[in-house]
Amino acid sequence: MASTTTTPAGGSSSEGSKKQMILNAFRHPRNKTDQYTKLSFWTDLAKLLDDAGFHAMFIADTLGPYDVYKGPANAVPALAAGAQFPVNDPLYLVPGMAAATRRLVFGVTASVTYEKPYSLARRLSTLDHLSEGRLAWNIVTSYLDSAARNFGLSEQIPHDERYAIAHEYMEVLYKLWEGSFRDDAVVADRETGVYIKPDSVRPINHEGKYFTVPGPHFCEPSPQRTPLLFQAGVSEAGNGFGGKHGEAIFVGGQTPESTRLVVDNLRAVAAAEGRRPEHVKILVGMTVIVAATDEEAEQTRQEHLKYVDEEGALALFGGWTGIDLAGYPDDADFSLLSEAPRVQSVVRRWSATVPGTDDLPWTKRRIVEYLSLGGLMAKVVGGPKTAADELERWVEVAGVDGFNLAHITNPGSFEDIIEFLLPELRARGLFREAGDGVGGVTAREVFIGSKRLPDDHPGSQYKWQAGEEVPAYQTK
Repeated sequence: MASTTTTPAGGSSSEGSKKQMILNAFRHPRNKTDQYTKLSFWTDLAKLLDDAGFHAMFIADTLGPYDVYKGPANAVPALAAGAQFPVNDPLYLVPGMAAATRRLVFGVTASVTYEKPYSLARRLSTLDHLSEGRLAWNIVTSYLDSAARNFGLSEQIPHDERYAIAHEYMEVLYKLWEGSFRDDAVVADRETGVYIKPDSVRPINHEGKYFTVPGPHFCEPSPQRTPLLFQAGVSEAGNGFGGKHGEAIFVGGQTPESTRLVVDNLRAVAAAEGRRPEHVKILVGMTVIVAATDEEAEQTRQEHLKYVDEEGALALFGGWTGIDLAGYPDDADFSLLSEAPRVQSVVRRWSATVPGTDDLPWTKRRIVEYLSLGGLMAKVVGGPKTAADELERWVEVAGVDGFNLAHITNPGSFEDIIEFLLPELRARGLFREAGDGVGGVTAREVFIGSKRLPDDHPGSQYKWQAGEEVPAYQTK
């Protein structure tokens, strides 16, 4: 993933200079290796990315199996392929990876639909402390029926209501993170025996439609207080939520021209919320297959295709789209199949991103091949110049601030990017040097240049203002 910045602290580029990319590695918690259960697997990957100059490592999460394909509620196709199954809790990886790195930011996913705000606020504050401020939180409302059932619901909460809940959820968190403790609350005075000033912590007394939380927050202020806020909504409600709360927003897009519409809309929402455009970084998912030459990159792509798992890919497709392809003929061309309009709409968007193959039918096999090489993300295949040209074109045409780079093999995909792509980007002034920065910089400083929420962010209204008189919180 990349975002515009020219300094480790997230400063904007000087006049006449090229804006640089912040590259984040996009990792799903389940890889086709038995090493993902070992902490060393994650710390080794984190060190590889940190040494190469990547800005962040982003870890996705799900709370239920992809069970639409050959369904209903059938998780079997996902099992053999390890298609997002099994999945460990990503939050527990952060302390170990943070201890092994100097400046890499860690983006973790947690759901506001199935987590209570008071407990999640405490867990994220703990991680922000242990990572010394290098924590980012990807805010999701969850989308799987299987997750809803596993959390005791017969069906998902309606889409727009999930976002209404999320807005109030964020209000609770801002009150806990920004408003519970005064800046000078923690004194840790050994001589007097006072750790926290009694008049410097207050309850939040939140009473809303969905939550009642008296508070105060149970953790002292962490380096950022509020972790850097990521968001990835694509609907109207999701874009509205992201434009209000998100500081780094992930978007999907198959072409830079179509993605520009999403980018412009998000910036308009942010402006309507009174936010400064440079405080909202918009990042697009991208799969890069790069090698020494265009021909070698295509050979790498063809090699990857030999290991495609059809059942696993179709299970992923069902989970991501809610569409079960099991009942359709293997040779059906979904770009032409009018009786499957949802699939037709999806593959027509994809077809615009596969150069020179628009005349090939979009059968199940082709869908499998497309998804197996980087999922739903746009694709770039080529040598260093070809790959860098395409990324630069996306920044210029789509107006994005950078890229969320997916892997096909791990760590192989990232090793190829480090060896072939990063030197080309650096030669063009588009990416920082591996040695830039010496650590000690928080996630928010990396992305937007400030440690705390900026004053134009809606969460800032809940900060305990200087001189504000509030009765001391007394335990009962």
